Amino acid sequence: MEDVLFARLQMAVSLGFHIIFACIGMTMPFLMATAEYKYNKTGQPVYLELAKAWSKGVAIFFAVGAVSGTVLSFELGLLFPTFMEHAGPIFGMPFSWEGTAFFLEAIALGLFLYGWKRLNKWLHWFVGIVVGISGVASGIFVVAANAWMNSPAGFDWDPITQQASNIDPWAAMFNDAWFSQALHMALAAFVATGFAVAGIHAILLLKDKTNVFHQKAFKIAAVWGGIFAIMMPLSGDYSAKDVAKRQPVKLAAMEAHFHTEAPADLIIGGIPNEQTETVDFAIRIPRALSFLAYGNFDAEVKGLNEFPRENWPPVAITHYAFQIMVGIGSLLMIIALIYFYLLWRKRDKIYNNKFLKLFAIATPLGFIAVEAGWTVTEVGRQPWIIYGIMRTADSVTPMPGLIVPFILFTVLYLFLSVVVIWLLKRQIKAVEIKFKNNPKGITT
Repeated sequence: MEDVLFARLQMAVSLGFHIIFACIGMTMPFLMATAEYKYNKTGQPVYLELAKAWSKGVAIFFAVGAVSGTVLSFELGLLFPTFMEHAGPIFGMPFSWEGTAFFLEAIALGLFLYGWKRLNKWLHWFVGIVVGISGVASGIFVVAANAWMNSPAGFDWDPITQQASNIDPWAAMFNDAWFSQALHMALAAFVATGFAVAGIHAILLLKDKTNVFHQKAFKIAAVWGGIFAIMMPLSGDYSAKDVAKRQPVKLAAMEAHFHTEAPADLIIGGIPNEQTETVDFAIRIPRALSFLAYGNFDAEVKGLNEFPRENWPPVAITHYAFQIMVGIGSLLMIIALIYFYLLWRKRDKIYNNKFLKLFAIATPLGFIAVEAGWTVTEVGRQPWIIYGIMRTADSVTPMPGLIVPFILFTVLYLFLSVVVIWLLKRQIKAVEIKFKNNPKGITT
């Protein structure tokens, strides 16, 4: 049992780090391409400097994302060999497509980085768009494979022989969960990256509000993050209805909904107690869960009591993670609405100290929400690694001593994170020195 825990912890740590690198790597190219588009249209050098500076960030996160993603693929095979033995032939197609998208992304990024002044300016910009599209496609294919674990499809399973037959890779890839998960993940990546980049430039603007470089960067990142933050609640509602239909026990854990009710209250916050099957200190909104789950204020929502206790996910972790994700998502949406209102009616207030501090505080929030969302997805599926078919405990390697690779890989990811932070600080410092020594080198 201890080795199962360390195997799961190792995957959690690896995914926790990789998902940040991957989100930035798949969405940052669009910010970079936006800056280059504005340079091509206006001829203002500040946008060219911005596109070049961001392209270095894209290269850093592409490299680190590739390393951490490769490690993850090895971990899956080494830690959960029984899972890979049965699942590999079924959902191998999205991984092969992910590899193709990754290959295209690498070629396009190479052309972009070495194509300055060598390619036509609009062709060069288009190559930057290809970097972004292939990065997003790569992420969608990986999420499609994960969605299959939540909604297995495309095969017949014999529970006696524990063998799959009649494999249909297309049905496996385009399973019932792939679209809602891929849409929600892609939007979350844009929100998290947009707010993180805007937050960093907001911090730098608090030191020097006249810096045009940071003004332009803040605006582009805030617009990208803000647009997708406003779209997130729609995607979240679609995902919740999808989970209610496919994985009602996960929805019950997300909401700490212990008993079947019709109509069902929405529970906000609170401390779930699995022994007493109660939630203390929670705020309840009558009928709201019925509406959010089924679009009907009187609909019945199944509680955890409908399922065998051995099939319950860890309720408290799933509930807390879900509350964090929704809370942060709502906060970022409000900040986005304020930003667009100021952009529309009171532009002079955008660089107000209080508003910049608000964005500065929000810098890490999007990624905290992403981590919480993945916790809901993965912990909420337990005790199954393939929902309803294979338990996680039955898929783990029999090799003892899994605490050792867990510690080693955790140290590796911490080292990678330190390297990334050091490289990014160098890039930011280089930009500051450049414009401090040549303040008129940029025109508005």
